[in-house]
Amino acid sequence: MTRRSFPRKRESSRTKNWAPLFAGTSGILFCLLIPDYAIAQTCPAPLKDARKLVLVTTDTMHATTASLQRFTRASPSAKWTAESGPVTALIGLRGVGWAHAFRAFAQPGEPVKVDGDKRVPAGFFKIGRRFGFSPSERPGYLRIEEGMTCVDDPNSPAYNTITSRANVGWQVRGENMWRVPVYRRGLLVEYPTNRAARAGSCIFMHVWRPGANGTNGCVALPEPQLASLQDFADSGAVLAVLPGQALDRFKGCLPAPSP
Repeated sequence: MTRRSFPRKRESSRTKNWAPLFAGTSGILFCLLIPDYAIAQTCPAPLKDARKLVLVTTDTMHATTASLQRFTRASPSAKWTAESGPVTALIGLRGVGWAHAFRAFAQPGEPVKVDGDKRVPAGFFKIGRRFGFSPSERPGYLRIEEGMTCVDDPNSPAYNTITSRANVGWQVRGENMWRVPVYRRGLLVEYPTNRAARAGSCIFMHVWRPGANGTNGCVALPEPQLASLQDFADSGAVLAVLPGQALDRFKGCLPAPSP
């Protein structure tokens, strides 16, 4: 698959906010002025409008752990600022695969995620509601109760949704969330549904189970760090999952992760 490039907006004489981009060749220094807002507008959605970012990066497409770091910015045209240091997260047992919605960014040889492959999807996704087993008065909180299931059966119209066994029956394949201890605390990821492509389903951020060496395609953290992330994402945030080799494909859109 070919590498995708981002088109740049034309310069306007009315633009006042400029950022210098320098390139040197044969000892001569050239200066090309590019407006900050134009860079933001060419970044993929939902990243381009985000003010909070959870950046998850891996060393390779096959890594099962990743670096997770939080960033904020005052506006879509502002620079990202680190809100926390990097922490280690557990990801897919088989590493990373490009989400179907972002497959145009894949290079030859890089896998595209399909349901059941145990890969965490690479791309950019809004972080949704917090959830857990315990009751909470937080607005939008989703309490996981008996009977709740996340449907991962592409033959079902309820694919990639959380519903109840009372609604879909027991023949439909899905995760019985109330029986999964790592779902005692978590965050929904607004992952695009594509039944025809079997593009993946039920992507969460959840508790890292002691002794686990990979997830089924989610991002896992130790519970105290996950609780802090829930607070960070309460007012809206974007999750970016990327292999390190792909970071240069989004220059100007992302902060530099800490070493």
